[in-house]
Amino acid sequence: MITFFYSFLLLLHPIHLSVSEINYSEKDKALQITSRIFLDDLELSIQNQLQKPGLDILQPGKDLRTEKLISDYVLQRLSVKLDGKLQKMNFIAFEREDPAIICYIEIENVKQFKTIEVKNEVIMETHNDQSNLVHVTYKGPVKSMRLVREKPSDTFTFDPK
Repeated sequence: MITFFYSFLLLLHPIHLSVSEINYSEKDKALQITSRIFLDDLELSIQNQLQKPGLDILQPGKDLRTEKLISDYVLQRLSVKLDGKLQKMNFIAFEREDPAIICYIEIENVKQFKTIEVKNEVIMETHNDQSNLVHVTYKGPVKSMRLVREKPSDTFTFDPK
């Protein structure tokens, strides 16, 4: 379904949208986050942040590494709190899947939680109409939120049975 949804969006770009999935792995006791961001929007945002117009984030050169550029940017704008406590996020990797970049992030040592607050301000400083969709799967059906500049964070409450 995500592939169909994303394929549909390709036809519509310049829509400003990212899609993140947060899945709880009981086996790994971790939250595994997959975030899909349009490459051109991500590149423009990083260029603006670094004040380096024309920077090619996939081939940045001059002591710059693509993974560091992407991880620094994403981890500054995406955060997760469990039961009110800010969590340490580990940027695992990224891959290019035209026209997007897919980021893989993990939060380790997660046993149970009642609330999850997600803040996602990716691309919001660049595009006023940016929407960041977040889907959370934890002990039940998927819960979804749409985060926008006026409301960049939201919270879900779960019954930790």
